[in-house]
Amino acid sequence: MTTHHVPGDEPEFYYDVKTGEVLEGKTIGWQDRMGPYATRDAAEHALERARARTRAWDKEDAED
Repeated sequence: MTTHHVPGDEPEFYYDVKTGEVLEGKTIGWQDRMGPYATRDAAEHALERARARTRAWDKEDAED
């Protein structure tokens, strides 16, 4: 899906947690998306990064 942008307006990318797809622009409801991300690559790895942060926070909590 291609979205047209206003000149000078940078696209935003979202990760669809239901399908695992990266979407350009707000094409789905907030409950099924993560983002916005500045790049497609960042959106593609959103779930991995979120899981890594959660593991790190869990480890910190266990150490307290």
